[in-house]
Amino acid sequence: MKLLLALGLLTHASLFAAAPAQRPNIVVILADDQGWGDLGYLGNKDARTPNIDRFAKQSVSFDRFYVQPVCAPTRAEFLTGRYHPRSGVHGVSTGAERMNPDERTIADAFRAAGYATGAFGKWHNGSQWPYHPNARGFTEFYGFTSGHWGEYYDAPLEHNGQPVRGRGYIADDFTDHAIAFIEQNRAKPFLCYLAFNTPHSPYCVPAEYWAHFKDAPITQRGADGAGETLDVTRVVHAMNEALDANVGRLLARLDALQLADDTIVIYFSDNGPAGFRWLGGMRGKKGTTDEGGVREPFLLRWGKRFPAGTTVREIAGAIDLLPTLTSLAGIPRAGDRPLDGRDLTPLLRGNTAGWPERLIFSSQQNRTSARDQKYHFDFQGRLYDLATDPGQTKNLANAQPDVAARFRTAVADWRRDTRTILTEDDTRPFPAGYREFPRTWLPARDGVAHGGVKRSANAPNSSYFVNWTSPADRITWDVEIATTGDYEVALLSTCRTGDEGAEIELTHGATRSTGRVASAWDPPLITNQDTIPRPAAESIMKDFHPLSLGIAHFEKGRAPLTLRATNVPGKSVMDLRGVTLTLLPENSSAQKP
Repeated sequence: MKLLLALGLLTHASLFAAAPAQRPNIVVILADDQGWGDLGYLGNKDARTPNIDRFAKQSVSFDRFYVQPVCAPTRAEFLTGRYHPRSGVHGVSTGAERMNPDERTIADAFRAAGYATGAFGKWHNGSQWPYHPNARGFTEFYGFTSGHWGEYYDAPLEHNGQPVRGRGYIADDFTDHAIAFIEQNRAKPFLCYLAFNTPHSPYCVPAEYWAHFKDAPITQRGADGAGETLDVTRVVHAMNEALDANVGRLLARLDALQLADDTIVIYFSDNGPAGFRWLGGMRGKKGTTDEGGVREPFLLRWGKRFPAGTTVREIAGAIDLLPTLTSLAGIPRAGDRPLDGRDLTPLLRGNTAGWPERLIFSSQQNRTSARDQKYHFDFQGRLYDLATDPGQTKNLANAQPDVAARFRTAVADWRRDTRTILTEDDTRPFPAGYREFPRTWLPARDGVAHGGVKRSANAPNSSYFVNWTSPADRITWDVEIATTGDYEVALLSTCRTGDEGAEIELTHGATRSTGRVASAWDPPLITNQDTIPRPAAESIMKDFHPLSLGIAHFEKGRAPLTLRATNVPGKSVMDLRGVTLTLLPENSSAQKP
């Protein structure tokens, strides 16, 4: 079994491969929370996904392609070609989603080879430099870095670290920017990563798509019928149709620019569905290591170089994309750490002879399962024959103890080999103050509430702090300042009418910055975007405005960044979305207040 583990750490073949006569462009399209059963080409008769279905007929399809049970780990594995614990990614929020800065990414490799590199949409592998996408090989980034986002129309986003306001429906907006990037770089090779945040909740979709499903019957139900919420299934179908339309727009633009034959296009999703819905009889959903949580659609097209409409039966996963794409492009990968993924080129060409056996591992919150071509060994030690029992209904562990023991050893070896950071003891600080990326955003997601302060909802992503009512309350971030210097300090906040006048103090080591909430800013909650009510765990958003605390001098080093109120004349201080620290130029004439 240790041999099988070692087979995942193959020397990267592209280091010795000859580059193609013309290096291909790369487009990677990633859906968010789209399950294996959400697409028409995989058998869902309720789905309306004509563009993806057509693309499947032009592509090589992988029948058993595996990702991780939740978003950030899958994205890290695509970006690095390595299992997510190796890079420090062990969750989806409060810093657990960050890839360690010493990991080299697929964008690092393509950028070093002269490619234009752009990422558009949901990043979810770190917000602050050097975790930010602009620090991970992408020269162009437009989107958000959080795990999920609370606004889907005219959303507050960022462009290369600077705040911007999006235009229109968020999936359309991301596609517009991806297409613009392709148009701007059509004369040279490019890597375009279009990472949608749909059909992830909150459930918001343009009315034209909702009209197709609002009153439609759901003819294919999830295996757990009692657990399926039909309106959620309907709106997910509508969001998938909107996503499909954007996939169609991008593919049509490649055709119009005469780039389709020279562009590798990949489509997949990051994990299984967030709720119960049709999965072709598979068990599980998002967050589980069962088939329904980690088996995803995967399509790859490169003009006419690979046999269109064929299906690969061998198991593969997100860890395989970096070695495969760098091999196809004929470029070396960045860095020298061993990869867990394999170059899938032989399978894409239909050559399965000599393809070595392998195991693929899935892990979520210390629940680890393993798969080979025939069996699935789950985190509870149960063994299933996926060839005859894809629904995982018959446990074979007692009937085949030797097979179960082999898997048990492999899982234990994998856990020891990959566990580079303890999930219960992530002590990495949040960095700030880099000259190459002077603006640092410290969202409420990454902060810790003390006293009576609470989050706006249980899910940290896209949340804000509320119930700040007393001088005894405080909010802290574990921050390491990289550069001694002057910083502009601002809070993104709201204040109810009648609560103006609170006096604020922010400290970090010997640094102290103060300010006063001089006026109210009390916008309404944004309740007109949701097609159906959002989950109770997710915050309803509003429009936050910056409050300046002036210029403060910070010394290099690590300390709690602490925010408190020294005087509270009203019922509350403010609702807080986050803190911005902007390192000023060394020759800045700005003076401390």
